[in-house]
Amino acid sequence: MSATAYLFQNTELPPDERAKDLVSHLTLEEKIESMVQYQPAIERLGVKAYKHGTEAAHGMAWLGEATVYPQPIGLGCTWNPELMKKVGSAIGDEARVFYQRNPEMNGLTLWAPTVDMERDPRWGRTEEAYGEDPRLTGELTAALVQGIQGDHPRYFKAIATLKHFIGNNNEINRGSCSASIDPRNMKEYYQAAFKPAFVQGGAKSMMTSYNAVNGVPTILLDDVKAVVKEEWGMDGFIVSDAGDLLGIVNDHHYYETYKEAVAHAIKAGIDSITDEKETTCRAIREALAEGLLQESDLDTALRNTFRVRFMLGEFDPAEDNPYSDIPDAKVGAPEHAALSRQAALESFVLLKNEGGLLPLAAGNIAESGGDEGARLPVSGGVAVIGPLADVVYRDWYSGSLPYAVTPVDGIKSRLAGGGVIHAIGDDVVVFHTADGKPLLLEPGAGSRLAVGEPGAAAEPFRITDWGWGSLTLRSFATGKLLSSADDAFLAAVSDEAYGWFVKEVFHYDEAKKEMTAWNGDAIIAPAAGGPLAVAKQEKHPAEGNCDEQEKHEKQEKQEIQAAVLQKTVVHNGLAEAVEAARTAETAVIVVGNNPLINGKEEIDRPGLELPASQQALINAVLDVNPRTVVVIIGSYPFVLGELAERIPAILYASHGGQELGNALASVLFGDYSPAGRLNMTWYASEEQLGILLDYDIRKSKLTYLYHEGKPLYPFGHGLSYGEFRYGNLELTNDIALNANAGVNGENTVGLPAGGVTAKLTVTNLSDIPAEEVVQLYVSVEGSRVERPLKKLTAFKRVLIQPGQSEVVELTAPVDDLAIWDVTRSKFCLEKARYTFMASASSEDVRSAATLDIEGEIIPSRNLTLPTSGDTYDDYEGVYLDENKEGGFCVAVTDGKNGWLAYRDVNRSLLTEASCWRGRVHAAGEGGILLGGSPNCEKLGSIAVNGSDQGWTDIEIPLKLSEGMDHDFYITLSGDVRLSLFQLN
Repeated sequence: MSATAYLFQNTELPPDERAKDLVSHLTLEEKIESMVQYQPAIERLGVKAYKHGTEAAHGMAWLGEATVYPQPIGLGCTWNPELMKKVGSAIGDEARVFYQRNPEMNGLTLWAPTVDMERDPRWGRTEEAYGEDPRLTGELTAALVQGIQGDHPRYFKAIATLKHFIGNNNEINRGSCSASIDPRNMKEYYQAAFKPAFVQGGAKSMMTSYNAVNGVPTILLDDVKAVVKEEWGMDGFIVSDAGDLLGIVNDHHYYETYKEAVAHAIKAGIDSITDEKETTCRAIREALAEGLLQESDLDTALRNTFRVRFMLGEFDPAEDNPYSDIPDAKVGAPEHAALSRQAALESFVLLKNEGGLLPLAAGNIAESGGDEGARLPVSGGVAVIGPLADVVYRDWYSGSLPYAVTPVDGIKSRLAGGGVIHAIGDDVVVFHTADGKPLLLEPGAGSRLAVGEPGAAAEPFRITDWGWGSLTLRSFATGKLLSSADDAFLAAVSDEAYGWFVKEVFHYDEAKKEMTAWNGDAIIAPAAGGPLAVAKQEKHPAEGNCDEQEKHEKQEKQEIQAAVLQKTVVHNGLAEAVEAARTAETAVIVVGNNPLINGKEEIDRPGLELPASQQALINAVLDVNPRTVVVIIGSYPFVLGELAERIPAILYASHGGQELGNALASVLFGDYSPAGRLNMTWYASEEQLGILLDYDIRKSKLTYLYHEGKPLYPFGHGLSYGEFRYGNLELTNDIALNANAGVNGENTVGLPAGGVTAKLTVTNLSDIPAEEVVQLYVSVEGSRVERPLKKLTAFKRVLIQPGQSEVVELTAPVDDLAIWDVTRSKFCLEKARYTFMASASSEDVRSAATLDIEGEIIPSRNLTLPTSGDTYDDYEGVYLDENKEGGFCVAVTDGKNGWLAYRDVNRSLLTEASCWRGRVHAAGEGGILLGGSPNCEKLGSIAVNGSDQGWTDIEIPLKLSEGMDHDFYITLSGDVRLSLFQLN
């Protein structure tokens, strides 16, 4: 090795030592400026500029053409970790090429995957994550991370940044809301999904979410450091989401100044700040000057970010790094396109197949899955209908598709003799003003929509109804969508509905004959003619150069009269679609959502059903052709209502990337037997859901884990063209129990190793090769607490040849059998009866066996010890908030009253107890009742008349003989908060 000027240049040293040395040579100002997303070049040390954060949710995004894979919600339906690793590896290859093209702007720290638990399908970003189950999400994202980061023992291909930690499953008020999450939900559900990507996948980065948890913005949450970095051993870096540091002040109003916010965030574990650089760096300087931060705090954070850059090989000779020269042709390479197609194939879920309508023709089922059979003649042809039949949509985090095979293109490629009838089903419309003047596109004026002279031909538009009042209008003259992109005029200039603000969306009031823009601004037509204009709904000023009375005046929108525009249908798309379906042997209707409309980042879904226009289209086609297949291309689960009974065959896939049409055709015509499985429950109706901001899946009975109603389609559901027989389930207990595991619950050495191995034989009874996804669930009897109805513990996707059998072996790890014991704040494996179920879905159990496991017996509660209020077993009318003294507290919802239940109390320890001591905060009037049931004061009570003087100790004399068996209840009322209590 040649001599080096600095230790960090010594390639034989480990990354941690090199990072430590590099940071030691930085000036304070260099350290401050390196704390942000765009780390500057430091030429005197040979440090190049670097950007943290390149979007890669399902392929490289925003950098130009790149291979696009199905949306993550679709990848989740593959239930195939091996495939996910291949996809991750391909994404890593393309990331390297983009980095080589521009290393200062196209960084190798990729913002993917999204690991958030999708406990509610109304979330606007449902498309970005992998489902509602932590085991499925954990296995898939861990594999994706392994693929992205590579298998080299020394160098990383790229770095995966998991997002968004934690409790992020709503867009409404996402920057200011707080998710109330109790310890069991947090440990067993929300954090359980993130753990495998770190522990198994080795992820080296993570992003915090915008929301707060229990009153604390997640960017400041203790678990960022205590759990992710320390417990799970993540030795990379934590990054804040874009704008979130300033959001601590601007949105959460948690601190009054940015210097306080940045100091707390860095100390809490944030290593890289994605925010406005000047403001961030100024805040850091102020925090240092006032002693809120120490230079050593910056050193710790920068060692984490630079350690990762050393892992990527940035400072080493190119010849040492196997990833330093990935061929440019890897971007969009044929093998990546083939992988995109395979991913799309494996993601298709056959929801229903009444009477064996699918496959449409007997093609050759390829042994490997995915190869086309011969082109097939179909008597009478196929009518391909619907607003999504001739398009492949990208979402906000998609790359630019190098090409796109639409559903109709894919079907045409599979049929001989051109036996395809294509009818979109959308109306063609024209508009006139109230006095009969046509709306047309001005020539030579940027295709602006204007009022023409009477008698001129109005511009025809294909109008697509996306539901909930959202429309898009595509001009026949330009082939472009109408847009208000310049916020001044309407022009047919957009190729697609796309953007942070989707200005290709319009709203038309059928009763008033008025049109408004995407954000509600009125569309007005000048009386003298000329282009239509967007009239902004201006507001009276609330501050600025105005007198004191105007400053406090209530803001009101000015009344602007929208133009009256008469819409006329010149071509009935529904009638055309019905006629096409009537003349065809089979109708294939392709419906679903546009990923940028009615549900996206910052916008939760307004409803779960298909748009009313799509429902009407399906019903009308079914009326004339019972051989109808409905293909739903969507970013999330849907409610289908009565259509679920009427439609004979239903296929579902997410927006599937560049090979969507080819994959669909292969499934429709039997080249490939579908084996995708739902990664989320499809509910029968929205009434089966609770409040969007309720994160307690046990109390709200959300997800298959706790949902007691009958869903439309259960978690794990998916049909096949094959038929499978499950043999008997054999269990082997491989749990290495600790020597003292079952002795009075005194196990202090953590969970035992191992798990339960389940083995069974699965036989393909059909005459085609087909894949089956074998799912292993567990239910528990004899637990101290409410357990899930069933819980996924393992799964395996297997290809089985015709008439052949495969021995499938699955292991349920102890982690999935354990619970978080709130009485002792630790995981434990209970002594109980565990029933394991080999299933084709969460509701389709094929074989089961039971095992008694000699785990721990959780001891009765000892309430003479300090007990945290949030360790309740049950509750009503309360939520969790921050306790400024540390930890969390219990607060009453809406200032009314609520109760907390602590079960299985050890009464023998209370013989000497004479009082209840609680740490309480009260800003006004309220009270505390103690009893053996809710709202009961038999054991004691006290009225509180606080004045917001902070936390204080309160004592209530106890009458234990008056009404407590083994359950202890605390009822809070008014503005009373409880952090800790004990009986003594």
